[in-house]
Amino acid sequence: MKKITQKAIDKLLSLGDRKVLIILALIVGFAGGLAAVLLKHTITGVKFLLTSWFNAETGSLLYLAYPGIGILITVFFVKYFVRDNISHGITRVLYAISRKKSKLKSHNCYSSVIASSFTIGFGGSVGAEAPIVLTGAAIGSNIGQYFRQNYKTITLLVGCGAAGAVAGIFKAPLAGVVFTLEILMLDLTLSSIVPLLISSLAATLVSYLLLGRDVEFSNLITEFSMHNIPFYIVLGLFCGFVALYFTRATLAIENRLSKILKSYKLWITGATGLGILIFLLPPLYGEGYNILSSLLTGNSDDIFRDSLFYAYKDTLWIMFIYLAAIIIFKVVAMALTNGCGGTGGTFGPTLFIGGISGFLIAKIINTLGIANVPEVNFTLVGMGGMMAAVMHAPLTAIFLIAEITGGYDLFFPLMVASVCAFLTNRSFERHSIYTRRLALRGELITHNKDQAALTLLSIKDLIEKDFIAVKLNDKLGDFVKIISLSNRNIFPVLNDDGKLLGLVYLDSVRRIMFDNKLYDSVYVRDVMFPSPAIIHINDTMNIVVEKFEETKKWNLPVVDENGVYSGFLSKSQILTAYRDVMVEVSDE
Repeated sequence: MKKITQKAIDKLLSLGDRKVLIILALIVGFAGGLAAVLLKHTITGVKFLLTSWFNAETGSLLYLAYPGIGILITVFFVKYFVRDNISHGITRVLYAISRKKSKLKSHNCYSSVIASSFTIGFGGSVGAEAPIVLTGAAIGSNIGQYFRQNYKTITLLVGCGAAGAVAGIFKAPLAGVVFTLEILMLDLTLSSIVPLLISSLAATLVSYLLLGRDVEFSNLITEFSMHNIPFYIVLGLFCGFVALYFTRATLAIENRLSKILKSYKLWITGATGLGILIFLLPPLYGEGYNILSSLLTGNSDDIFRDSLFYAYKDTLWIMFIYLAAIIIFKVVAMALTNGCGGTGGTFGPTLFIGGISGFLIAKIINTLGIANVPEVNFTLVGMGGMMAAVMHAPLTAIFLIAEITGGYDLFFPLMVASVCAFLTNRSFERHSIYTRRLALRGELITHNKDQAALTLLSIKDLIEKDFIAVKLNDKLGDFVKIISLSNRNIFPVLNDDGKLLGLVYLDSVRRIMFDNKLYDSVYVRDVMFPSPAIIHINDTMNIVVEKFEETKKWNLPVVDENGVYSGFLSKSQILTAYRDVMVEVSDE
């Protein structure tokens, strides 16, 4: 069997790189589309079984328990079966591209689908898009590895999987391509755009065949009026500031939760908080797309469904407070879900909060009599504005909303609101919610090829260990013997614990090394110099380059997290590795 498989692989590879890439992109697209449809059906089915029988006019105490149960199942599945971190799917894809040579583990092809089905189906207030992007990217990565492709091709197939996942779950092929180019930072070139398009189209075709041709929110928008442009600008600014709260509150809550070291305490904290929030505000249950559908079809009363506030559904000021509370606490619920062990993403909550924000702004404008604006249009444009601001992806936002509404009638207001939201948020946040963690660690790959090449370099891979170490109290005579055995002109001085104390340069002892009279009276400590700079094993390559530039040295010592000497980095080795990476990532 193994020989047959190997022959099949060899036969495929014999077709030539370009044809192989097209075939693999097609396979990845179909697989990503199937995964997206499977996840969507599973989440919907689990939610239907758990909540379809609730009384719409009263709250259900089960809302207190469901989210915690789903997260508990997820935690056990991840801890005992997956045994790997699968949270923050899109960030993990970006990390794999920048630090793991685009190699994702094989379990990522299914583990996120299973885990997020339990988390979201039971009410976890997160989205399915990030898990499915990680799944699609993992499918692309593993197919690329299986067919022995190089880093550049595997990276492109990772992008194909991500594009197919987005295209499949939304039936939005253009949005899938733009998402990959804009968020995963792949270059827009002919060699990359064609495979991405093929994967997106294949995934969309699968979604059409299995879910029908109707798009998510088709035939809902009303005619666009130029008189409403100022209000779309206001909406864009509002989304920009809400996105600022979204990003900072999410990271702050998750960081706070990460300090709870006991797993059971973490679960109790998250499950309790999440259960209470969903009991009080049922629209926070799961992704919330059903609430958006209700708002877009004129059934705004549904936001009060299953809640304790159902009797006040016709009271406008309570509705405004209720909508504002949903916006504020959706972020908290999302952070609690992810922070205490759930599996899900911020993509869905971003669209949800954007839709609620757009509806709220339109409702206020209409109620105050300032103008008569279409609430449906504002709901959809709010989704785009929030997405542009939170993800720093205005093009993805514009094309996604255009495609899920079945046309481009809202293209201009989408552009206005998305640009305003993006610029507002960018004024305060340099990085998106996906890239901020990686950027702080210097692990974010970008469209800048120089920066990308540096990001892909690893200090651990470049350390040179053929420098002979000496001790502080070694005599000159003993040191001369060591010099005769070394082909280096720098010698690290270490203490008994292996920690770096300084350096001895051959030039500093050249004039005395042949004077036998000094062999027993001169010690290493007498000719030692402090290191001009020390590279730490976790330094980013940008920091390393800066240290070389500041010291004007060609070799600098490296120490680990505990200050123990590890070896040396040489500027020439870095330049050689940099050239090799540039060749690998450059376009054909």
